[in-house]
Amino acid sequence: MKIICVGRNYAEHATELKNEVPKEPVLFMKPETALVLKRQPFFLPDFSNDVHYEAELVVKINKLGKNIQARFAHKYYDQISVGIDFTARDVQAELKAKGLPWEKAKAFDGSAVVGTFVSVGDFENINRLNFSLKQNGETKQLGNTADMIFSVDHLIEYISSFFTLKIGDLIFTGTPSGVGKVNINDHLSLFLEDNQLVSINVK
Repeated sequence: MKIICVGRNYAEHATELKNEVPKEPVLFMKPETALVLKRQPFFLPDFSNDVHYEAELVVKINKLGKNIQARFAHKYYDQISVGIDFTARDVQAELKAKGLPWEKAKAFDGSAVVGTFVSVGDFENINRLNFSLKQNGETKQLGNTADMIFSVDHLIEYISSFFTLKIGDLIFTGTPSGVGKVNINDHLSLFLEDNQLVSINVK
């Protein structure tokens, strides 16, 4: 199982981090060890003083595929959720300044939280889904998949042109604006429409 993540897929988020809006998807990956186990907290890593939450729609692949055309992409997933791409922002800034890869800032142990998966069939249109993140009960991020630069099906077409997608692979589809720092004893909750799919403490 692999975790494929998409960076800068919401124009406002790219702008808030002073990045250019991309002309094609920006991809990076996390290993399976990045996943936080169910009912476990997120432990702040000791190598960073500025870890940020990034709420995202997550798609689970249910069928082996390579070079998938966008018009057929919907056949390769039937479950979605929300998740958090934790990012060591200070480490990322150092790496970017040196032109180095982001893995230490993005793919460390425990850097990915995934909520309960729900059926795509529960929603009329996944290209118009609201999702949100609350930090200690206060809404910090509000997103809608209609604001994605690259839709889920376009992402699957693009990703599968480079990487064979296998059953169980996860695609983190990018975060909207509003990212921010997490602190010890924070509680984070994520919602897809009105459904709370993630509840996690920070230690």
